[in-house]
Amino acid sequence: MKQGQFGPSLTFKKQGNTRMPGAYPRRIVMRFSVLRGACRGLQASKAHQAGSRVFGKRCLPAPGTGGLRAAASTTSGTRSKTALKFGKQSQKHGTGYENAVRDVIQSTKEEMVALQRKNPAFQPVLAIIQAGEDDGWLEINKKMAGKIGLNVTRICLPNDCTEGEILDEVLKLNEDSRVHGIYLYLPPASFTSRVLSALKPEKDVDGVTDLNMGRLIRGDVSEGFVPPYASAVIELLERHDASLEGKIVLLIGSEGPQGLAMQCLIQRSGMVPLNCGNFENLQKQVMQADAVVLLGEGHVDLPPTWLRPGAAVIHCNPDTMADEHAVEMFSHSGTARLSAAYRMQNVVRSSCRWLQEQQYRAWRLRSLKLQPLSTVPSDIEISRAQIPKSVDQLAEEIGLLPEELEAYGRTKAKVRLSLLDRLDAQPDGKYVLVAGITPTPLGEGKSTVTIGLVQALSAHLKLNSFACLRQPSQGPTFGVKGGAAGGGYAQVIPMEEFNLHLTGDIHAITAANNLTAAAIDARMLHEATQSDKALYNRLVPSVNGVRRFSPIQIARLHRLGINKTDPSSLTAQEVSSFVRLDLDPSKVTWQRVLDTNDRFLRKITVGQASTEKGHMRESGFDIAVASEIMAILALTDSLEDMRDRLARMVVGTSRSGQPVTAEDLGVSGALTVLMKDAIKPTLMQTLEGTPVFVHAGPFANIAHGNSSVLADKLALKLVGQDGFVVTEAGFGADIGMEKFFNIKCRASGLRPNVVVLVATVRALKMHGGGPSVSAGAPLPKEYIDENLGLVAGGCHSNLKKQIQIAHLFGVPVVVALNVFKTDTQAEIDLVCQIAKESGASNAVPCHHWALGGRGSVKLAQAVKEASSRPSDFQFLYNLEIPIVEKIRTIAQKVYGADDIELSTEAKAKIDYYNQQGYGQLPICMAKTHLSLSHMPDKKGVPTGFTLPIRDVRASIGAGFIYPLVGTMSTMPGLPTRPCFYDIDLDPVTEEITGLF
Repeated sequence: MKQGQFGPSLTFKKQGNTRMPGAYPRRIVMRFSVLRGACRGLQASKAHQAGSRVFGKRCLPAPGTGGLRAAASTTSGTRSKTALKFGKQSQKHGTGYENAVRDVIQSTKEEMVALQRKNPAFQPVLAIIQAGEDDGWLEINKKMAGKIGLNVTRICLPNDCTEGEILDEVLKLNEDSRVHGIYLYLPPASFTSRVLSALKPEKDVDGVTDLNMGRLIRGDVSEGFVPPYASAVIELLERHDASLEGKIVLLIGSEGPQGLAMQCLIQRSGMVPLNCGNFENLQKQVMQADAVVLLGEGHVDLPPTWLRPGAAVIHCNPDTMADEHAVEMFSHSGTARLSAAYRMQNVVRSSCRWLQEQQYRAWRLRSLKLQPLSTVPSDIEISRAQIPKSVDQLAEEIGLLPEELEAYGRTKAKVRLSLLDRLDAQPDGKYVLVAGITPTPLGEGKSTVTIGLVQALSAHLKLNSFACLRQPSQGPTFGVKGGAAGGGYAQVIPMEEFNLHLTGDIHAITAANNLTAAAIDARMLHEATQSDKALYNRLVPSVNGVRRFSPIQIARLHRLGINKTDPSSLTAQEVSSFVRLDLDPSKVTWQRVLDTNDRFLRKITVGQASTEKGHMRESGFDIAVASEIMAILALTDSLEDMRDRLARMVVGTSRSGQPVTAEDLGVSGALTVLMKDAIKPTLMQTLEGTPVFVHAGPFANIAHGNSSVLADKLALKLVGQDGFVVTEAGFGADIGMEKFFNIKCRASGLRPNVVVLVATVRALKMHGGGPSVSAGAPLPKEYIDENLGLVAGGCHSNLKKQIQIAHLFGVPVVVALNVFKTDTQAEIDLVCQIAKESGASNAVPCHHWALGGRGSVKLAQAVKEASSRPSDFQFLYNLEIPIVEKIRTIAQKVYGADDIELSTEAKAKIDYYNQQGYGQLPICMAKTHLSLSHMPDKKGVPTGFTLPIRDVRASIGAGFIYPLVGTMSTMPGLPTRPCFYDIDLDPVTEEITGLF
């Protein structure tokens, strides 16, 4: 707009890049003008009569009554003089404006008091990003914040700051949970689309983002913010005239978003907004207006003769000067205070909304529809036929906040542990464990039952439910078992991502485990080839002439009883104690790991290269999921707890008989760094769009065989008090379930409500005396044709025994019969009948493999009913009894052994662990999963056997003692025909084939 565009009496002065605080897109300060006697002696015009009423929802409540008034009276045909002064210019007449500021402060303080009454430690913060050092404007906002009780922080950028510098600060403040409002006090040119798009709308207390502007225009400001300058304009208009209905407000320079926002607010306040037209109509429009709001970029002079008596003129321009026609205005600082007061009000409301968001949210889960085919396709075909929801959509549906999610692609994401703090007061849901009878090569389908159950609970019964599963190991995936994402129409999707790498947790465990192994061998080599002095100089080097202990080294000194921090103050004996772990090579218990079945790595020799100077020793590899670090991941409850557990891991014994830990090696901090992302559970979904946590993957025959404590705890908070968390224990109830109760429940403090025991007619036939089967070979007719005798035999032996094992812990049992198409109705009815007679609360046939959640609705109803019954949970043994007695208790009460037999090595290890103070740890039996006994070929319920304990080891970091039963191996081998024969990739479509 150029000077003189509206004629000689209306001028417009360009402001260039002057910073204008308080508006969109330029920061502006309002000045309120009232005509005082400028039209004295002129012929009076007729008083303006309100036109037709404009209906609209008021955006803002009028804060208070009375205050600013600019009245016009008509006497003797002449316009009277209005002699009001405002702001700091007149104490007598400025009280109206002061009341406006005071009322906004008072109402905001009341909101603040109410907020802090419920959250005493909470302190809202306004962050101001400022270009240059205009301390005057900052002081106005700081003083206003101080009156209300807010904190203000300022980020001061150069006058010529770049867009990138602004974006850096905006993005940091977006992610800072301590900041609840961001105010950009910047030159107009800095308000680029990238800056405005980067600013989080929920922290945009000046209402400058497109989303907040859109909400304002739409009339929905319940979740957005009204620009403080606009709130102040409406406030001043309301205080200028108590009766706003139908009053005309002329907006000059209202083409942009600023003007559009003002039009919306004016209309919703009951006034009539009028946009100025061309020059020919301007005078007429001014003369009929009750108020004029100047929104232009420059200085505008209106001839006083155009203004009606008592008309308000609001200049939204910091450099507008009082004209020669006796139009008085507020001072800069006075008007800025009102705008700042509304800004602080927005900060408080932003804080209230933030606190509200931290509360538990009701689920709004949208289930995905299934259309099962009568001939069930392969698992991977079913998985690909369903289009999963994006993981951020799923997260929103179950009440997760955006900042609690770390996406790994479109369909999976890590969930941050901060959720536990946010929902700390939220009651837990019901806790359901899925276990099984002793597994057979025919498969029982625990994972499939788990997924079918949660699909039934959430998608069909409309109850919040979460499945918590272990991450599959690459060993079984490429070995003999295949995928572990469920099966049929009860799967976790995408099943390829579930089975292959996922978010890399097992790789992180492998890296951390092998870093520890490398540290062990390197330390033994260096100690064997260097003097105490040389070791000390290398372990505590001089850097820039200064020697310092690292924090982890200071911790080691304290464990040695050396309370010194100056490296030069140690005696020769203290130096020797500090630098020498003196590991006995024959008593190193830590092995390397690999997530592949590789039998030839079970026993290896390390140190054969000439560079290792003859320091050879025997060692070996375990499968990665057998690493103690995997067990720690599954049992930890926080990052701090994981750090402590990793530090406590015992890697071997010194020649003097003392345990050597990862903390002694100095590696525990680095291990925590490698595991910092792996500790977060991975969120995925079922075929029907219900949520799943996939986390940790310890084998149940080697380790404790359960998914993570953290996944269960997060899920129990998310489902709410009436929801269900269904977690799965590996292999049979004698292994996975026993360890779930005695180890996992002790570590977590959680108590289950129900056990779902999975069985199949085919597996029961095998336990009832059916013939052996081989993978890939045709099934004998006993498993295809009806055979009630074999079914009854399996029920009375293995199924009944597993129900009894669950009852040892005082938890009700629901038997889930996973139905196959070869099962007859008579066989199904017989299993359910015997299960109930054996003490199960209920027994239900399940058809989730063929029908999805709809096929497990009866199971879901049975679980819901059983969970409402009181349980009398108890542990199998007391931790204070001796290690031998704990092992014997498990062997006799769970496995049915007559007694245990300890090898000489096992006895020596138990004596050593008692001596070191590890005797009160729980027991994690490493035993074959194929039989209740140690003999894999003994099905049903073997009796009359003695359980041989050939070795006893300790996972001190994980927190358990693990006896090795019989010939149990910690590194599986590949079969003659592994699954990888069928797995391939289409190089054009990149689709995986043959996975399962």
